[in-house]
Amino acid sequence: MGGGNVNAVFYANTYHPIQAGSIDGTDTLPHDNAVYRALLCSSAGLYDPLGDPKIMGDPYCTLFVGHLSHSSTEDTLHKALSRYGRVKNLRLVRDIVTGASRGYAFVEYETEREMRHAFEEAHHSVIDDSEIIVDYNRQQLMPGWIPRRLGGGFGGKKESGQLRFGGRERPFRAPLRPIPFDDLKRLGIPPPPEGRYMSRFEVPSPPRRKRSSVDREARKDEHSHKHHRPSRSSMDREAEKEHSHKHHRQSSRRSHRRDSRDAL
Repeated sequence: MGGGNVNAVFYANTYHPIQAGSIDGTDTLPHDNAVYRALLCSSAGLYDPLGDPKIMGDPYCTLFVGHLSHSSTEDTLHKALSRYGRVKNLRLVRDIVTGASRGYAFVEYETEREMRHAFEEAHHSVIDDSEIIVDYNRQQLMPGWIPRRLGGGFGGKKESGQLRFGGRERPFRAPLRPIPFDDLKRLGIPPPPEGRYMSRFEVPSPPRRKRSSVDREARKDEHSHKHHRPSRSSMDREAEKEHSHKHHRQSSRRSHRRDSRDAL
């Protein structure tokens, strides 16, 4: 699949403000003031994605849910999203002054498997007459992430002139122009993956939890133990077999004693 295919796209694995403002991921200059603001926050380390005291739960089990109706409540969200798995925690983000919903929430599921199921199935579903979008927890899992309120994020509206690309809803298009590899490298922007573009109808899976060597060894030992441990039915059969042999030996000895007495 090449760049000439209008459905050829790629997605951001890390966040760079200049790249997020580029339709094909190859811009080397900020094109709006919000990108400048996001770039400042990024380069100066002014944003700490883990500094939010309201962050909850396991990021690998947590989804971002956006485009929510302002009439949606914690109860209606919990009911709707429980169709995809067991909801452990739910935080509907509200305005600190008015208490009104800001149109997005974070939902933690009991397991990573349930989160992934909701990631695949809940996207573009309808809750309270509003078509929602679903994404993984980029705030905690995407390197370099800058939120929308600081000029970053993904999405945006055309009329704002501040569209952001590279996310699930609006991926980068495969470039039709020459790629400035040297300039991108100088700025620390990942280049487009030539020859490895995806279809517009494909979406990469959320990041997976990195397993430590200790975890891998523990799982290996557990698997080995299960593999070599005889099943209960096998143990029962061995016990029955041993009991049968013992009974046969005892019967043979009794028969031998009777034969000896008769001979006398």
